[in-house]
Amino acid sequence: MIKRDLYHKLKEHILKKEITFIAGPRQAGKTTLMLMLKDELLKKDKRVLYLNLDIEMDKQFFGTQLDLLKKIELEIGKQGYVFIDEIQRKNDAGVFLKGIYDQNLAYKFIVSGSGSVELKEKVHESLAGRKRVFELSIVSFKEFVNYKTNYKYCENIIDFFKLEKDRTLKFLEEYISYGGYPRVVLDETFKEKNSTINEIFQSYLEKDIYYLLKIEKSENFINLIRVLASQIGKLVNYSELSNTIGINILTLKKYIWYLEKTFILKKVSPFYKNMRKEITKAPIFYFYDLGMRNFILNVFGKLDSIPDKGFLFQNYIFNILSERLKETSTTINFWRTQDKAEVDFVLNFGNNYIPIEVKYSLIKKPVVPRSLLSFIKKYNPPQAFIVNLGNKDILKIGNTEVIFMPFYSLYDIELLKIGSC
Repeated sequence: MIKRDLYHKLKEHILKKEITFIAGPRQAGKTTLMLMLKDELLKKDKRVLYLNLDIEMDKQFFGTQLDLLKKIELEIGKQGYVFIDEIQRKNDAGVFLKGIYDQNLAYKFIVSGSGSVELKEKVHESLAGRKRVFELSIVSFKEFVNYKTNYKYCENIIDFFKLEKDRTLKFLEEYISYGGYPRVVLDETFKEKNSTINEIFQSYLEKDIYYLLKIEKSENFINLIRVLASQIGKLVNYSELSNTIGINILTLKKYIWYLEKTFILKKVSPFYKNMRKEITKAPIFYFYDLGMRNFILNVFGKLDSIPDKGFLFQNYIFNILSERLKETSTTINFWRTQDKAEVDFVLNFGNNYIPIEVKYSLIKKPVVPRSLLSFIKKYNPPQAFIVNLGNKDILKIGNTEVIFMPFYSLYDIELLKIGSC
């Protein structure tokens, strides 16, 4: 069993009236968390009903709201906890749940769904003000290392990273090579891991993509994923990409939108103070799971044969930043200029802009790259960060404090506090 950090937040929220909604990628562990919550409630002698719309026997009770309410009352009476797994299988799920919730009955609903919920049923819009969404991503690096070390250091994992530097780097290599899908992490051999990631990918194509998009030429969609996987962290020109794949730009953008909404890709826009420029300029894309990205390129578990490990590490850093800032208004951008100056990430706090440069190396001599100097000169940020594999140092450039920091410090640093400097 891999312990998930989100579990404690879910335990707290099941005491609230509003619907607890768990969203996230297919196979991220949503069902496991729901079953753990169910068992916790049963131990406290609470009345609990668990229904899974992937099971035909359960699906029959979702014909109408009255059908479901009769089933609930039969099983647990007039009050209790109702778990509904795989809600995306229900047409108009948002309206369906809204109608039940608005009857103000003494039932607490805990609901899960994959990315297709947002696409097809529009649950979020229908349940506005009636639910709180908890996004369960793949296993994080912290969760991964805690599992691999049998939770011996879970209370002081940052200290482990600082002291056990060689082991930490070994864990990092394994993590960015195989990714963080729970079943992949739990598998012990390469053969098992490869078989599992293949099953997850095929299930995603069949259950999310082919079903939702009704794609006739699936090779175009798969080719698109492969091209995007090969250029993480690089500018994406839609016109050039549509010509490469052989589909029109509207279809291309539709496919990419679905890849974003089904927890495969994350889009990052360029940093401009002029919002119009930010919207119209070419974006870059990163993958939710690096193991999936590597599998698509046939380099899964083969870190030594991956030529672009720097971009892989960059993707990993983006995922940390994205996870830590997801419940804030802070945006993550990148910076590019016409004369080729570039900064990997810019945290836009509204009143402050914090640049972050990523280096997949142990920086021995603290030197500030020319592109980062250009950004500092133009925007005069209070701080700038150079994230690397292990070195710590501080330089002063004008009014800007340039901080060299190990990647694991991103789990410890107060990101919002630096934005208020």
